[in-house]
Amino acid sequence: MAYQKVNADQRGPGHSQYLDNDDLQATALDLEWDMEKELEEPGFDQFQLDSTENQNLENSETVDLSLDSIQPATSPKGRFQRLQEEPDYATRYARSAPKSNHCSFCRLLKILCMAIILFIFGILIGYYAHENCPSNATSSGTIDLQLYQEILKTIQAEDIKKSFRNLVQLYKSEDDMEISKEIETQWTSLGLEDIQFVNYSVLLNLPGPFPSSVTLSSSGQCFHPNGQPCSEARKHSSQDLLYSYAAYSAKGTLEAEVIDVSYGNADDLKRIKKMKNVTNRIALLKLGKLPLLYKLSLLEKAGFGGVLLYIDPCDLPKTANLSYDTFMVSLNPGGDPSTPGYPSISGSFRQNRPNLTSLLVQPISASLVAKLISSPNDRTKNGVCSPLELPNNEERIINMQVETVTKFKTVTNVVGYLKGLTSPDRYIIVGSHHHTAYSYSGQEWASSTAIITAFIRSLMLRVKRGWRPNRSIVFCSWGGTAFGNIGSYEWGEDFKKVLQKNVVAYVSLHSPIRGNLSLYSVASPSLQQLVAEKNNFNCSRRAQCPDTNVSSVQIQGDANYFINHLGVPTLQFAYEDIKALQGPSFLSEALFPNHATKIEEMDPFFSLHETITKLSGEVILQIANEPVLPFNALDIAIEVQNSLKGDQPNTHQLLAQATRLRDSAELFQSDEMRPANDPKERVPVRVRMLNDILQDMEKSFLVQQVPPGFYRNILYHLDEKTSQFSILLEAWERCKSLASNETLQEAMSEVLHSINSAQVYFKAGLDVFESVLLGKN
Repeated sequence: MAYQKVNADQRGPGHSQYLDNDDLQATALDLEWDMEKELEEPGFDQFQLDSTENQNLENSETVDLSLDSIQPATSPKGRFQRLQEEPDYATRYARSAPKSNHCSFCRLLKILCMAIILFIFGILIGYYAHENCPSNATSSGTIDLQLYQEILKTIQAEDIKKSFRNLVQLYKSEDDMEISKEIETQWTSLGLEDIQFVNYSVLLNLPGPFPSSVTLSSSGQCFHPNGQPCSEARKHSSQDLLYSYAAYSAKGTLEAEVIDVSYGNADDLKRIKKMKNVTNRIALLKLGKLPLLYKLSLLEKAGFGGVLLYIDPCDLPKTANLSYDTFMVSLNPGGDPSTPGYPSISGSFRQNRPNLTSLLVQPISASLVAKLISSPNDRTKNGVCSPLELPNNEERIINMQVETVTKFKTVTNVVGYLKGLTSPDRYIIVGSHHHTAYSYSGQEWASSTAIITAFIRSLMLRVKRGWRPNRSIVFCSWGGTAFGNIGSYEWGEDFKKVLQKNVVAYVSLHSPIRGNLSLYSVASPSLQQLVAEKNNFNCSRRAQCPDTNVSSVQIQGDANYFINHLGVPTLQFAYEDIKALQGPSFLSEALFPNHATKIEEMDPFFSLHETITKLSGEVILQIANEPVLPFNALDIAIEVQNSLKGDQPNTHQLLAQATRLRDSAELFQSDEMRPANDPKERVPVRVRMLNDILQDMEKSFLVQQVPPGFYRNILYHLDEKTSQFSILLEAWERCKSLASNETLQEAMSEVLHSINSAQVYFKAGLDVFESVLLGKN
């Protein structure tokens, strides 16, 4: 706390008006001498300082104080606490009683009246100044929790339900632009001012005119991917059959032996290669446990020619009966394949990449797998599920035919802006996605869009009353998500220079309702504390709420680009089935048709939709409004140390560097973040510097080379079951089958450089703050 010194010989305005009577001159001179003596006493001097400071505090939001005239307080506790602790503080220096003089009494009475008039006049000025500038006063401090609740209480499940049903009606539209226009119309009607269509012409891999097929060579029986005989499918054709395919797979025909590779990890392939020749064979591969692109890269390197991809029923929740359902997957790591690493704008060079793998890849249903291995569909006995498995001593030769078509199509993003008041150049991006007409992705896209629309509705009701967030909020509905997050990647590559500097956080609304039993939260390490607080508060309001952990794991959806190429802190709330969380990871890479997952069956009253909207909304408001970003630097250092725990060899150097990182993070947290969170100590310039450091903390952990399907941001693990750095785990697995440990050394070097970069980053931030302090002194 600081005080402004008042000189003892100062006079208030209008002092001479009390000396207009000649009869009072002598008495006045005596009184003036007495008052000057009292002003020299420390008690009165301090009293005047406190009075002056109170006026400054009352008008601190509208008055720009002169920093040159402010001196540090003698007591670090502040005057209010000091007065409480020292009750005789004021009485020690109480003014002596004035002389019993009638003139002195009149003079004091006049002073008192004048002080009362000035006080009332000051209150009136402050009141009308506040009325004329409500937005400036509101934005200058931390917005009260009550404001958040006022905004969020207008979010109603019934409104989300209506919006959802309206969107589902557009599902069968063959025009991607029609859905985009409907979203733009809804957002405009809610009051969002600046909404843009951002279009990109991109290369899409679409299903061919006829469904793919699998034929048993021994019997000549032909089946479509859902297990239906080809002869029956001609009579009862279904659009779902066409969309059971792997986008960007190689196309053609292959006849070869089928080899069961289970989940296709390094151990599975090592075991199989000892038993059989796998060159140009067809792998029977289960989805899950590892990223699909990584497993396909291992199969391609081993020499396989084709892949039949399926989901084992034992890996699914009991409530999900998908034995006969087909699905779609994308083999695109992200963005337009014809313009890798740069945006698909007019004039860009287009590479000829009709397929992204040499493998013929075909997703098939579990019922077709059962027919191929001559196994009954129901493999559950006494409540125990038996996994699908091809006997090693049996040989199956099949003919697989993959039909796809490659075309250039337009993908549309809908982007709406709510500009911030004090920091309009800092963006919180909120991302949902809409249906792309050339694919299917269930109804979860409608949930995503309905939730973002509900939050915009509640937010704009407050904006219309004159309020704005401090930072800008950018609402994005992405197109082309099913083909490899194409819309978000192209937009990110198009505006990369701006986004690298200005994006503060990304809030994902991708597939928010995947079950109805457990709240599943994913967040960057720096945001885990904030998300955990919201989880705990939500659980306290619900009668039944299972334990929820916040983790940093790989997720599906358009957050990919912002996590892996921009290093932006990211979070996502979703409801999931507990069995699905306990089962293999990466099953969500499969996209099922519309009828497979009925959203309204999982959430008939849309109460879960409302909860996700409010949880996400409150976090968005806090990040957009808090003077200091609610990020935690120390949590990043702790996450790094936890990722090095275990029995991994040769990690002593990494652990030593991680310790130094933690020391720097702790110093940064205590010396810079805690003082900045105290309004009494907050200086705008230092807060801006601090926020710039906080928003870029994760960029140090972006590595250049990672296995296919792995995150470049090494702070994110593969799944909840693994706590180590994913690139180190993969390198250790590969070292088991290789004579050289060069791959492991490269991975450890990448991790070491990331940790060192983060430690240097925090130290440099501390040095900047120290130099600023020295410069002012």
